[in-house]
Amino acid sequence: MTEENKNTQEEATQETADKAVEKTQAKDPENTTQSQESTSEEEKDKQTESSEQTAQSEPAEEVAHDDFDWSIQKTQTHAYKPEVYDEMLSDYDSTFSDISEFEVVQGKVVTIRDGDVILDINYKSNGVISLSEFREVDELKVGDPVDVYVERKEDENGQLVLSRRKARLLKTWEALTDSYHNDTIVKGTIVSKTKGGLIADVNGLETFLPGSQIDIKPIIDYDSYVGKTMEFKVVKINEAIKNAVVSHKALIESDLAEQRDQIIASLEKGQVLEGVVKNLTDFGAFMDLGGIDGLLYITDISWGRIGHPSEVLELNQKINVVVLDFDENKKRISLGLKQLQPHPWDVLDEEIKEGSKVKGTIVNIEDYGAFLEIVPGVEGLIHVSEVSWSNQPVNAREFFDLGQEHEAIVVTIDREDRKMSLSLKQLSADPWNEIDQKFPIGSHQTGVVQNLTPYGVFVELGEGIGGMVHISDLSWTKRYSHPSEFTSVGDDLDVVILEIDKEDRKLTLGHKQIEENPWDTFEKVFPVGSYHDATLIRIHDRGAIVQMPYGLEAFAPIKHIRKEDGSMGQVDETMTFKVLEFNRDDKRILVSHLRYLEDIQRESVEKVKSERKKQQAETKRSLKQQQGKIERTTLGDLSSLAQLRDQLSGEGASAASEEE
Repeated sequence: MTEENKNTQEEATQETADKAVEKTQAKDPENTTQSQESTSEEEKDKQTESSEQTAQSEPAEEVAHDDFDWSIQKTQTHAYKPEVYDEMLSDYDSTFSDISEFEVVQGKVVTIRDGDVILDINYKSNGVISLSEFREVDELKVGDPVDVYVERKEDENGQLVLSRRKARLLKTWEALTDSYHNDTIVKGTIVSKTKGGLIADVNGLETFLPGSQIDIKPIIDYDSYVGKTMEFKVVKINEAIKNAVVSHKALIESDLAEQRDQIIASLEKGQVLEGVVKNLTDFGAFMDLGGIDGLLYITDISWGRIGHPSEVLELNQKINVVVLDFDENKKRISLGLKQLQPHPWDVLDEEIKEGSKVKGTIVNIEDYGAFLEIVPGVEGLIHVSEVSWSNQPVNAREFFDLGQEHEAIVVTIDREDRKMSLSLKQLSADPWNEIDQKFPIGSHQTGVVQNLTPYGVFVELGEGIGGMVHISDLSWTKRYSHPSEFTSVGDDLDVVILEIDKEDRKLTLGHKQIEENPWDTFEKVFPVGSYHDATLIRIHDRGAIVQMPYGLEAFAPIKHIRKEDGSMGQVDETMTFKVLEFNRDDKRILVSHLRYLEDIQRESVEKVKSERKKQQAETKRSLKQQQGKIERTTLGDLSSLAQLRDQLSGEGASAASEEE
């Protein structure tokens, strides 16, 4: 404790004692007078006794401190009555405040010196606080009341420990808590930026202001708010860590809620309001109507078709809108912009009528056709049947492109129902009116393959003119399972006009008819029973397709392609086949390799028999000639002849057995 503090405390103690004595005298003046007289007489006796002791020459006896007789001082004291003593002590204690640690009390500035502030909190000792804790006070002076926090009544030095900063924080926290529970407004200063928001100083206590709670619209630049003083609402508190979350957005929303209720109460359908484009989405634009939001659907922005609201509107743009509908309970308002202008059908040029030519842009494509926008808000349908004079189906999504410009002829127009049908094909004359002259039956033409189907090929001969070549009319000799085996889309194909159907706008075409029917000649080349070398090109469960000479195809049942060794023929293997059947009308040939093998075996046996018969006849003839020349001379000769006869007889029997 400093000397100054000691002196200050002694002065305060003396002053307090004097007050207590004065108070006692006022209560018991007689006793006080007697006490004073007694004290005066005792002082005189003491002075006399002291003089006598001094006059004596013998020195005083020295005694230990612990042996000091404290009762000697009793000679100059006056014993108060117990009840008076207790009363005086009570009066003295009442001059001090009963304080506790960890609480906020009010003190008074006693002295300001050397960066310290000495405070009197009406306690037995004064407290000292650094002047730096009073920075928020503009002019601190002696006698000013100050709230301080009692940290300790007495530290190791016996000094009272106070804190101005903690008192302010505690008071601020109590104020924040009260504001949170009572939904009141607090004021603070933005001191810094942090992750996810800002730090706001509210009367010395740092609070968190989330970025989403700064304003009703998204904030990107947090730095621009540093140093600003703002009002907040306390939206969350944490008693454990003395932390609070504040919101400026909540204040704005509460103000807007009042404005919103006022605006909705005064709304009427058809009312025109001024608004600001707040946000743009794929389905429309949100408008700020001065405290309440309204939705402007994309279909209500323009009479014409638009892909996105940004094609017409911009953020923060001020525009007039009309109230189409609103819901007071859900606080929803539907707005319109195009309704402020007359409908384009109502002001459509009267010169646009059936048969007139118009020009526009494709704004929508469907499976059944495309919509051509003549002027914004006025559209006509080009049906797929009105695209081309051809009877071939048109894929609208492949034929048209969004944004593509086209000229068209107005086929029908209904101004009341606001409908219009258009045609592209009527821009040119109908080619079917002169079909007989341009494409007579039997004429040879060249077209472009437009489409392939399992049953034929569609060929375009000119603009709007086309026909089909059936798969059976592609070749005289080959059978195709699909037209793609013969041609491809985009290829040129020579055809013959076989038939014309004006009513249904159809042409029957043929490709094989370009050449003569070879089956008249094939009947002579491939007669039944003839043999031909052919190649197996396809094999399935029932049989095989065989490639005959001249590109002709024939059919061989599965068992008829078995070879001599018992194995089956393979694809691309060349074998000899026998023609079993030739049908010119059905253009069918039936062949067999098995019958060929049987014929070969039969021919071989007949040839052997023929050669043996010929040999026997030759032997008999030779024998007869030999018998005529031989003479019967001796028995030996006769014996030789007999042996020769027996030999011939044996050969004849052997030949007979072989024949059997």
